[in-house]
Amino acid sequence: MSGPLPPGLHIVATPIGNLGDLSPRAAETLRRADRILVEDTRVTAKLLAHIGAKVPMTRYDDHSSERDRDAIVARLGERAIALVSDAGTPLISDPGYKLVRAARAAGHLVHTVPGPSAAVASLTLAGLPTDRFLFLGFLPVKAKARADAIAEIASVRATLVMYESGPRLAGTLAALGDRLGDRDAAVAREITKLHEECVAGSLEELAERYAATPAKGEIVIVVGPPLEAQQAGDDELDAGLDEALTRLSPSRAAAEVAERLKIPRKRAYARALELSK
Repeated sequence: MSGPLPPGLHIVATPIGNLGDLSPRAAETLRRADRILVEDTRVTAKLLAHIGAKVPMTRYDDHSSERDRDAIVARLGERAIALVSDAGTPLISDPGYKLVRAARAAGHLVHTVPGPSAAVASLTLAGLPTDRFLFLGFLPVKAKARADAIAEIASVRATLVMYESGPRLAGTLAALGDRLGDRDAAVAREITKLHEECVAGSLEELAERYAATPAKGEIVIVVGPPLEAQQAGDDELDAGLDEALTRLSPSRAAAEVAERLKIPRKRAYARALELSK
């Protein structure tokens, strides 16, 4: 790679722990950028020192003002500005989407240099289905809001991925178990670092483990999708309807049994009519 870096916004993924995970393209982009937008200058300074880059940095995070954003966008026509987070892929539970949107609206190019992501890395370690997954970021801190957020996604047929801190881990696992049932799950911690671990088990088992031994470091919780419900058989349906029809009309008996067996009401009603003749 030679010559000047094209003007515009360059979104650069950085290591989540192991500096060896920085791609050659990411390193070259950071070296050649005119300026780098960072969450914490101290964190990014260590990365720049590792690759031998001396590039001016500007702090950019969720607290940056609209005026700050406008000033950055105004420079993108002539300057190559890189955006990084402290670790991983920018915009994944990190600031940046408003800047990307503003840059595009102003007609500037937006480039991406993909790389490490704790959410995706945890999925590869967890041993849970990956054909569909939902990333939730951090759940709310307050118990009521957290419980509501979990209830909202309880029926989603996908693996759930969320970030969490050590002090809150056991409580969050217990709350997940209360609302989702005892699903298979995994806790990935300190990914790519010296003390990396991924512990699998049921939500109840994991909640007990981390209540007894609190975890430290960067943590990702991965929860498997809901178990496939077994379809009620004809014998079970008939038994339920026989009892319900002794006290209810076919329509109401069908509604009651369909709800209890988690089957389509249409199927239960058709059978109720047959049995009531």
